[in-house]
Amino acid sequence: MTVRIAMWSGPRNISTAMMRSWGSRAECVVVDEPFYAVYLDRTDVVHPGRDEVLRVHERDPTRALAGLLAPLPDGVGLQYQKQITHHMVPAVPRDWFGRVRHAFLIRDPLEMITSYVKRIERPTMQDLGLVEQVEIFEQVCAETGEVPPVIDAADVLRDPRAALTALCAALGVPFDDAMLAWEPGRRATDGVWAEHWYDAVEASSGFGLHRPKGEPLPAGMEDLYARCVECYERMAKHRILVG
Repeated sequence: MTVRIAMWSGPRNISTAMMRSWGSRAECVVVDEPFYAVYLDRTDVVHPGRDEVLRVHERDPTRALAGLLAPLPDGVGLQYQKQITHHMVPAVPRDWFGRVRHAFLIRDPLEMITSYVKRIERPTMQDLGLVEQVEIFEQVCAETGEVPPVIDAADVLRDPRAALTALCAALGVPFDDAMLAWEPGRRATDGVWAEHWYDAVEASSGFGLHRPKGEPLPAGMEDLYARCVECYERMAKHRILVG
């Protein structure tokens, strides 16, 4: 049986480390942000490497979706999709949601914002994808009649084994010790945007310890932060309790 897992998160949220973790499983293939080029093509957002992303990756939503749902290689029964919530622009269909198992990765908004501003100086609410994350979460709840698993990045970093074991159980797949470590470096499955965003993960070999950096909220982002906190709290009340 083929199992496809869509993990929905905003940016700067250990999402690439989670992709490394799942990609360490022998029976799993990973897909890195399958609708990123669609998102860039349908918006005027300026991101590092925009032109290359549009040149290399599929910008047609129908073809991108077909590739995402194509049959898996022989001997591979598990697919992990690293999905960024705000990439789901209106042009991207959602009628495939019933064919995958959904999970949601959340992070303290202060840590997310202070990390993001190191790449994009003045992020907007749309850049961070939290409104879209809540929307997709509520859609999945409504369509399935169940609450999909929500995992907090801080919990994963505090106790990766316990958090991933609980996440796997909630998704109906067995935990694998291979998820706790990986080889440093880039992967063939990484998008061409890796050179702009993945430096920390490329130097890593596992989940790092959770060390709150204590960085202050940048001036002028108080309203943005308050809106992010509202979205985060709507998701956090459903999070898997670890430990």
